[in-house]
Amino acid sequence: MNSIYIQAKPSTSQPKPAPQSTSLLGKMRERLRYLHYSLRTEQTYVYWVRWFIRFHGLRHPREMGQVEVEAFLMMLANERKVSASTHRQALSALLFLYKEVLSQDLPWLGEIGRPVPKRRIPSVLTVAEVQRLLALLDGEVGLLARLLYGSGMRLMECLSLRVKDVDFARHTIVVREGKGGKDRVVMLPRALESKYPRAGQAWPWHWVFPAPKLSIDPRSGIERRHHLFEERLQRAIKRALPQANIAKPVSVHTLRHSFATHLLQAGTDIRTVQELLGHSDVSTTMIYTHVLKVADGGTVSPLDALAPAQ
Repeated sequence: MNSIYIQAKPSTSQPKPAPQSTSLLGKMRERLRYLHYSLRTEQTYVYWVRWFIRFHGLRHPREMGQVEVEAFLMMLANERKVSASTHRQALSALLFLYKEVLSQDLPWLGEIGRPVPKRRIPSVLTVAEVQRLLALLDGEVGLLARLLYGSGMRLMECLSLRVKDVDFARHTIVVREGKGGKDRVVMLPRALESKYPRAGQAWPWHWVFPAPKLSIDPRSGIERRHHLFEERLQRAIKRALPQANIAKPVSVHTLRHSFATHLLQAGTDIRTVQELLGHSDVSTTMIYTHVLKVADGGTVSPLDALAPAQ
């Protein structure tokens, strides 16, 4: 569950509409949708609440409290060895259940400790490694990978693009409902301009990366064409890594990390990079400067300063 992005929403005190569903999980889904949480957040929160209930022998959450919540989280940390981010994810789901679904704003809800996630140094490819990797990716996944590296978008932001969001005249892309529900503008690499010469003239609401087959919408139940399945690019990258002779841990998100690092390496202002990435705090963008400080050789190792052995 570590890779699932959880959509942050402020606590709300607005009146709650009467739920239509009679089941607890059904009421939770209704509340999540009423507050405009993403489908991925909805699925993740329901997953944790279902597990919480089963862990305590199918007892109703109204009959449980701080002791049971902490016991569940203790099991996740000690037995399942989940990461700090996954721990926080499960806690957020349970807090939402008690506050928003059961309307229990109890004192103990604020007393449960939240583990502090560790900040990791991102894996970054060199320019030469990016060139070798992209040379092995073609078709839709090749275009998708080039757009991710060329714009710094997140995978789901790129997959969710509509044709109307791509402006070839201004070489820009409008990212709508990005992380935190914010819109932003990113660059459209000129190298990709020839891929969609007439995109701005027709079908403005169509996906830029449509799925080859129709599928059932999990919320509405309507059969429609969705965007490309997100695992396709990751699988293609995994197959290409050995051929590109890259031994680093590489995911789709590595292209975003490499985009930011290479921009900073080329002298782009960090505030510009922050805006392109959609970071609300520049300290998040600063992590890429840590990679550059060591990689650029600005600091000499004391071993390198030793005189050669006689």
